[in-house]
Amino acid sequence: MTGAGSAEFSAALADLRAAVLRPEVTLTEVPAPSRIAPFAVALTADVLQTAHDDEALATGRFVLLHDPSEPEPWGGAWRAVTYARAEMEPEMATDPVLGDAGWSWLIDALEAHAVAYGAEAGTVTRVVSESYAGLADRPASVEMEIRASWTPLDPTEIAAHLQAWSDVLCAIGGLPPLPEGVVALPGRRR
Repeated sequence: MTGAGSAEFSAALADLRAAVLRPEVTLTEVPAPSRIAPFAVALTADVLQTAHDDEALATGRFVLLHDPSEPEPWGGAWRAVTYARAEMEPEMATDPVLGDAGWSWLIDALEAHAVAYGAEAGTVTRVVSESYAGLADRPASVEMEIRASWTPLDPTEIAAHLQAWSDVLCAIGGLPPLPEGVVALPGRRR
C-alpha cells in the first residue's frame, strides 16, 4: 500500500528496528497477521540468562498494528498486541496477587517509559500442570501468561512501547529491573 498510512508505518517500523533492548532479550521478526489491519509487524522474543543459554527464561510476541481508519475499539490508528509467558515456581500457583502483579508490571513499564497510551486491555493467566501415570515422575509446573493490548497514542514513541513490553518480558522471566541511570549494553539481535 502507498500513502500517508504506509509512510507512518514505515517510520514506526524503522523506530522498532532501532530500539535498544536489554542484552538478555533476543528479537526475531516473524510473519505478521494480515487480516487485522492494513499494516502490521510481528516480533517474537526470548529472554535468556546469558547469550549462550539454550533455554529461555521467558518468551513472547509483540505485534504492532496500524489502521489509518482508527477502528473505534482501538481509540486511535495504532494497536500493540502482546503476549509474554514464563514458567514460575510451583508455590506461585496459589499466590492470590499473581494476576495483579503481572498486570502492574505492564502498567509500570509503560509509565516508566513515559509513553502515551490508551484503551489498554488484557489478561493474566496462571496454568498449573500436574503429571500422572507414565509421566508421574515429572514435577508440577506453573506457567504465567500476560496477554495485553493497548493503543500507542504517539507514533514517534513506538520503540519505547517495545522497550516497555520487553521490560515486562524480563520481569515475568525473573530478571531484576535495571537500576535507575543504568543502561543495558546492546546485545546481538537475531
